[in-house]
Amino acid sequence: MKIIRLLWLIGAMCMTGLAIAEEVPALSRGQTLYLPIYSHVWHGDLDKAGVPLKSLVSALVSIRNTDLTRSIRVVSARYYDTRGKLLNEYVSASKTIAPMATYEMYVERKESAGGSGANFVISWQADVPANPPIVEALHADIQGHRTLSFITTARLLNTEDGLVNKP
Repeated sequence: MKIIRLLWLIGAMCMTGLAIAEEVPALSRGQTLYLPIYSHVWHGDLDKAGVPLKSLVSALVSIRNTDLTRSIRVVSARYYDTRGKLLNEYVSASKTIAPMATYEMYVERKESAGGSGANFVISWQADVPANPPIVEALHADIQGHRTLSFITTARLLNTEDGLVNKP
């Protein structure tokens, strides 16, 4: 019995240590985020021409307001291809996300122009400092008994003014 209690105590201490080590993001009035997107995924062996197989994937972009009391606004969501060419602005007018709500954007599976190095540059703002949103993309290709799915996570970009200005 003492061994079980000791193991439980050690486990609890380890879990507490992990929780303490997790960095809590600072409140912010806005940020610019980089989100990797894959229009397709290269995989498998190379064929005789030296080219691997290619699977197209859709991407569901999820912008989750993690603030319990304050709304945030998505002011820009620019979609770029592998070469850095702007393909589309997904937010034509500012979108308000209520506390604990989510705003979604969808890139269809048939949209292959982005390539394997596509990305979103997403800018958000708040009137008062708020918890930064969690921004992820769920990529999927589900056909019959074959499923390919994975998630990418946005990263903070350092910009001179903290936001990417609209053209």
